[in-house]
Amino acid sequence: MAANSQGPTMSPTDPALMSAETLLGLYARRALSPVEVLQAVLRRVTLYNPWVNAFAAMNPRALHQAGESEARWMAGRPMGLLDGVPATVKDLLNLAGFPTRRGSKTTDATPATEDAPSVLGLKQAGAVILGKTTTTEFGWKSPGDCPLHGITRNPWNRERTVGGSSSGAGAAGAACFGPLHIGTDAGGSIRIPAAFCGLVGFKPSFGRVPQWPLGAFASVAVAGPMTRTVRDAALMFSAMAQHDLRDPFCLPDDARDWRQGIEQGVAGMRVGLVRRLGFEPPLDADGEAALLGAAKLLEEAGAIVEEADPGLPDTRAIFGRVWGVALARLVATIPEERRPLLDRGLEEVAEREGGMSAVDFLGAEALRIEAAHAMARFHQRYDILLTACTPTAAFAADQPTIRPTEALWRDWAPWTFAFNLTRQPAISVPIGLDEHGMPRAVQVAAALYRDDLALRAARALEQAAEVPLADPR
Repeated sequence: MAANSQGPTMSPTDPALMSAETLLGLYARRALSPVEVLQAVLRRVTLYNPWVNAFAAMNPRALHQAGESEARWMAGRPMGLLDGVPATVKDLLNLAGFPTRRGSKTTDATPATEDAPSVLGLKQAGAVILGKTTTTEFGWKSPGDCPLHGITRNPWNRERTVGGSSSGAGAAGAACFGPLHIGTDAGGSIRIPAAFCGLVGFKPSFGRVPQWPLGAFASVAVAGPMTRTVRDAALMFSAMAQHDLRDPFCLPDDARDWRQGIEQGVAGMRVGLVRRLGFEPPLDADGEAALLGAAKLLEEAGAIVEEADPGLPDTRAIFGRVWGVALARLVATIPEERRPLLDRGLEEVAEREGGMSAVDFLGAEALRIEAAHAMARFHQRYDILLTACTPTAAFAADQPTIRPTEALWRDWAPWTFAFNLTRQPAISVPIGLDEHGMPRAVQVAAALYRDDLALRAARALEQAAEVPLADPR
């Protein structure tokens, strides 16, 4: 398979290629039905999923649920913001009636009895859940493979990884298996696969989207949208960002449609072009060109762009401790007889990074707060921060995981994990294709709780730099 840099050859009238907003408009005019859309999506799943490998499980009731949505639209009584729109759920989150295997052979196959809050939000808005998507084991790494489901491959090029840990969500979005996909992000796990797959990947402010049960990386992890357009991300976010008393860190309801104000542009915004996050993350020549190109597009749209340094402490030292301790605690909960079933790299990080003292761990938390303070000060001057999103384009799907601690800073997440530590919103935006026809992206971040500004700047970039859909064949 080769990527088509001129865009897909498929008909633009194929419902599987349409945005959620377009589908909803057609439903309202009775020009298209949720059943027709789901059937179009399922045809693509049948064709491409055997090698893409995006799904951990399919929902056998999806067609029935699409039929119920169709009846509501025909009666003029749609259920909510997303009625009849196909969506998927990452297999780190509970979907009632399905097991939550977390990409691991060590987990229980007993079905969950209740939905995670973000899943509940989509269901209450009327979305049709197509199935559960693959994840790296317990969401621990960025290459898109796991012991339970094997390798998930990139629809742009089957030899390349989709990234992780929201591997299946990235693949499903790029392969047009529906327009809406829930990912989770503790160090870049939404934004990295979105960047590798040519999607929009939005990590909201910590606490904006409730989570339960809390996972291994509870202090830095969030759930968020992975979509093909910024407006769809904002629409999906509106359904997900609903207060849920199960999550003790959840923010109060901010009842709004997050698309409001998204078209206001960036004229007059101050944008800090950032190359340091307490260290110098690596970036190849194509990534540098993408970053400078995005800065120019924002300037042409009226923003004031200048190079800036937020003055962070070395975020590698902080995130490495958070990551290692979380994985060590996770491994300790797994019965010893099942541990040989784990991804060996996960155990390696747990052994190497997890033996620190309480004093060391609290020192890391103090540095995290220092980093958050530095970012708060930075955003007194700058509305938006612009950085790279990944050091390179998607690398080989079959590449073995060697020295994972070094790979985290070098190959996987050097541009993304700082924003989990500071808990501010950050969004991956496609910016173009490289000479090999693979997507490249940049990252936009805003001050904590200014999710609206992050979405608004991302929308301005999206309008200026259109990226074609993947063309798997």
